[in-house]
Amino acid sequence: MVKQVNAAHILVKTEKEAKILKEEILNGKKFADVAKKHSDCPSGKNGGDLGWFGKGQMVAPFESAAFGAKKGDIIGPVKTDFGWHIILVKDQK
Repeated sequence: MVKQVNAAHILVKTEKEAKILKEEILNGKKFADVAKKHSDCPSGKNGGDLGWFGKGQMVAPFESAAFGAKKGDIIGPVKTDFGWHIILVKDQK
């Protein structure tokens, strides 16, 4: 069972923008570069890196998506009260 996830994310205002950015990443752009350029979250300046977190530390939709994915997955768009997220699951333990 996954107890912690190490993830990065990109936060944007619209689902459309999130889908476009995800497609760019899937087509070869580096996740961190896209996060630095486009993310509305302060973590964007660090490539979207959120570090390690356990259950109960993130809002429910974000947490469900991150804990439900596999290492290396790029998931989303995921809607939260903050906006739309693209999530990169970097590691799990």
